[in-house]
Amino acid sequence: MPMIMPIRDLRDTSRVSEIAHKHQEPIYVTKNGYSDLVVMSAEYYERFARENRIDQAIFEAEQEFAEAGETIDAEVAFAELEKKYFG
Repeated sequence: MPMIMPIRDLRDTSRVSEIAHKHQEPIYVTKNGYSDLVVMSAEYYERFARENRIDQAIFEAEQEFAEAGETIDAEVAFAELEKKYFG
């Protein structure tokens, strides 16, 4: 279940930090009853960003395949990579 807190609770920054590190999930901050901000620990953000980069790379690869539609045999691909990176 998402963590939600009103913006006035941000005054106690130590408590907000403790919650963010303890739960390792985003904290949704509301202002006048509406979503306004998202707060998260640096560790959680790094993991989120890394996963997003992986998802983006997969999406781009799928798009490239959909446009080109060219496949090669796995053994050929690994042999080319071996030659390229290890001589």
